[in-house]
Amino acid sequence: MDIFALIPQFGGLIWTLLAFVISLSVIVAIHEYGHYIVGRWSGIHADVFSLGFGPVLYSRYDKRGTRWQIAALPFGGYVKFAGDADAASGKDMVAMAQAGADPDKLRSTMHGAPLWARTLTVAAGPVFNFVLSILVFTAIGLSVGVPKDPLTIGEMRSLPFEGSDLQPGDEVVAIGGIQLPPASDVTAYSDAFSAVPVEQPLEYGVVRDGSMLTVPGPYIMPSLINQVMPQSAAYQAGLESGDVITAVNGRPIFAFKQLKDIVESSSGEPLQLTVWRSGETLEFTMTPKITDEPQADGSFKTQMRIGIVGGAAFETATTSPGLFEAMWSGVENTGRIIQGSLSGLKHMIVGNISTCNLSGPIGIAQTSGAMASQGAQSFIYFIAVLSTAVGLLNLFPIPALDGGHLVFYAYEAVTGKPPSDGALKVLMTIGLTLVLALMVFALSNDLFCP
Repeated sequence: MDIFALIPQFGGLIWTLLAFVISLSVIVAIHEYGHYIVGRWSGIHADVFSLGFGPVLYSRYDKRGTRWQIAALPFGGYVKFAGDADAASGKDMVAMAQAGADPDKLRSTMHGAPLWARTLTVAAGPVFNFVLSILVFTAIGLSVGVPKDPLTIGEMRSLPFEGSDLQPGDEVVAIGGIQLPPASDVTAYSDAFSAVPVEQPLEYGVVRDGSMLTVPGPYIMPSLINQVMPQSAAYQAGLESGDVITAVNGRPIFAFKQLKDIVESSSGEPLQLTVWRSGETLEFTMTPKITDEPQADGSFKTQMRIGIVGGAAFETATTSPGLFEAMWSGVENTGRIIQGSLSGLKHMIVGNISTCNLSGPIGIAQTSGAMASQGAQSFIYFIAVLSTAVGLLNLFPIPALDGGHLVFYAYEAVTGKPPSDGALKVLMTIGLTLVLALMVFALSNDLFCP
C-alpha cells in the first residue's frame, strides 16, 4: 500500500484527519443526541453524554444532572443512561438494586423504563442519522436547483475547443439532429442523448431571443472531469476537477464515451493520458482499477475504471424546486444509499464482489479528505452519505449495537419478559467480539487491498 495515497490534495495528512474527525463527530453527535432527547422525553435519565472515548478533556453538568463531555479519542461517542454499567447499555446490577426500592427512580433507569420507552430511545439514534441525511440532501437540492425544461445553457465550461457559438441563455431543442423530448420523460430524454452522434463540432438547434438557430458547439459529453473519486487511480495520479483529457496513449479523444471505451478495454494496463488544464498540457500515467459497480437490477458488474465522473459541455440553467419536491428527493437518495449498501453486502457475502469494497477507518478518512478537497458541498454530501451508512450499520441485529437491543425488546414483547441477565451478558460479549472482528477486517482491507 502506498501510504502517500492517504494524503489528499487539499492540505496533507493533518487535514485528512481533521476532515475525518469533523465528519464523524457530526454524525456521532446527531446519533447520540437522538438517543438522549428521545430518552429524556420518555422519562429516562441520562447520566453521561460523551463525544469520544477515553480520557475526558472537558465536561460540565446541566441542570438535569447529565454530564456532557468531550473525550480524547474522537472515534465515536455514547449516552450512558441511569442503570447502565457501560457505553453498550449493559445492566449495572448494583445501581438497579438500589433503584428497585424507589419506583420513580427505577422508572427513570434504562432497564426499569417501560418497553415502549426503551424501544423508542434505542431506535432514535439510527432514525436521527437518516433524518440528518434527508435534511442535508434536501438543502443541497434547494441550493443547487433542478435543470430548466427545455434544456437551457447557464454557463459554458472551459474546454480546449474554440469553434463553439453556444451562448448562455440558449434553449437547446436539438443536438446533432436529435430532437430533445421534455425532460419529464426520463426514458425518452436519456435515449435522445444516447443517440447523439459522437462527433465534434456538433450542431445544436437552439432558441435564442425568440429565433431558431443552428450553431456549432463541442460534443455534449466531452472528456471532461467533473469529479475525481477518492482512492481511485485518477486521484492518486493527481487529476483534478475541470481537467480535460485530450488523448490516451497518443490517440486523440474528445468524448467521455471514447475514454470509457479505452479504459474498459485496457485489461488493467497503464494508460498515458494527455490532459488540458487551464490552457496547459500535462501528461499523467495511471493504471485502471477493477471496480464493482451496482446495476439498475440490483446486481453488480466488474469494470475497469480510473475513477472520474464526467460532465456536460456546459452548466445547465436551473430553477428552484419546491420544498416538498426537494425533501422527497432527499428521502429517495437516502433510500437508494440504504438499498445499495444492503445489496453490496449481500453480494460480498455470496462472493459476487470483492470484500475489498468494505472500507475501514483509513479508507473513510481518505474519502473524507478527498471530498473536503472538492469543496464544502461535496464534503457535506459525504457526511450525509456516511450518516446513512452509520444509521444502517447500527440497525444490524448484532448484540451491543442498537439493532441487537431492538431484537431483545422484540423478544420481550413476544414472551412478556426480557432475556435473562446471564444470557444478555453472553450475547453482549459475542456481539462486541463480532463488532471488533468487523473493525479489524475493515482495517485490513485499508492496509492490504489494492
